[in-house]
Amino acid sequence: MFNTNSTEKRYSKNKFKRIMKYEYSKKLGLPIIQPDIFYDYRGEYVETWNIENYKIFKCDQFKQDDISTSTKHTLRGLHGDFKTWKLVQCVYGSLLQAVVDMRPESQTYLEWELFTINDKNRNQILVPPGFANGHLVMSDYGVFSYKQSTLYGGVKEQFTVKWNDPKINIPWPIDNPILSSRDKNADLL
Repeated sequence: MFNTNSTEKRYSKNKFKRIMKYEYSKKLGLPIIQPDIFYDYRGEYVETWNIENYKIFKCDQFKQDDISTSTKHTLRGLHGDFKTWKLVQCVYGSLLQAVVDMRPESQTYLEWELFTINDKNRNQILVPPGFANGHLVMSDYGVFSYKQSTLYGGVKEQFTVKWNDPKINIPWPIDNPILSSRDKNADLL
């Protein structure tokens, strides 16, 4: 899917000379993107999206932006579909982001990776179609933001994977998260 031969940090520079650092995750080869952060006495400025920088991933046409806000120990997911790219990030607080390969034909089928994304590291994860993703709020409050390459068509167009499915066995640092009824009642694989 991506050219992941190297784990070194890479850089993409757009015509405005803004730099974006990225690397690929070790197990699933997902792009981990760190936008350039400009700090001064007023605070910080972060460019979270620029079509010129994201063309390198061949996924630069997003159609919908969403934000969810949650309190500590809320776990949202694991959700996905087989057509939508998602660019996920935490704009406030700290989240533990899980991504699971749900493509049956893949060599990494049912393998997962965990990422800490927060308002300090500003990391973004590009989640391809066929992957489930979910996040656990680790701070008192968290704001999760994501771009989607398709318009959301409702729960019926997605799959839901139970957050603690033993076939996947994600080592969440909590045994009793706050869950929606959809996530609480999801079937095991």
